[in-house]
Amino acid sequence: MAFVPPQAGYDRAITVFSPDGRLFQVNYAREAVKRGATAVGVKWKDGVVLAVEKRITSKLIEPSSYEKIFQIDDHIAAAPSGIIADARVLVDRARLEAQVYRLTYGEPVPLNVLVKKICDLKQAHTQYGGVRPFGAALLMAGVNDKPELYETDPSGAYFEWKAVAIGSGRNVAMAIFEEHYKDDLDMKGAIKLAILALAKTLEEPSAEGIEVAYVTMDDRSWKKLSREDVEKYLSEIVEEAKEEEVEEREEDYSELDQNY
Repeated sequence: MAFVPPQAGYDRAITVFSPDGRLFQVNYAREAVKRGATAVGVKWKDGVVLAVEKRITSKLIEPSSYEKIFQIDDHIAAAPSGIIADARVLVDRARLEAQVYRLTYGEPVPLNVLVKKICDLKQAHTQYGGVRPFGAALLMAGVNDKPELYETDPSGAYFEWKAVAIGSGRNVAMAIFEEHYKDDLDMKGAIKLAILALAKTLEEPSAEGIEVAYVTMDDRSWKKLSREDVEKYLSEIVEEAKEEEVEEREEDYSELDQNY
């Protein structure tokens, strides 16, 4: 008699719970996100920055054509991780909902309203037969009365964060945020922190492999950093890391001198 795995039967239909209360297809969708490219977001008092890893798989690909930060409305953008084709469907739906809200009410859509609509769609794809969960998570960021940054899960759950990461480098990036994030960050500090966290997840960080965009309360319009600006921030981060290493060595030497 063939061995039947414990989850057999429960992972074939999205509407069937396992005995321990799980939906295996939702867990598999989360695994797709965990294997995806890393995306990070950092909020400061006057704006939000998103930074994403661009996995260029061939030197023949034009890096400028590989978009990983999607503008939803003038004041809202999204950065995905997971199955990008699924993320594009969610982005298109978010753009549609943003325009419907603007035409209906004559004002920009609040980010929390848009996030809830997208997560309602995600949740619906965990509840009905004939569909599967979206294998993508989105970082959705923007400004209305204040800067906001949300993470949306394949299950339809969402959370607001000060700084957050999704994708394969989540654990490393979150450790950087836990150590370095401060409530009084300015724009430059937030951008550097986002690039630092993303760079720590990459084997060979480069300006070609990192895309960065930000929005401020003054402008309320998303702007992308040029390749030269990203290169400049990376250089500053490397120099600061070297200075910190020198300071740590000097402290170690001074402790040794005191012991002797």
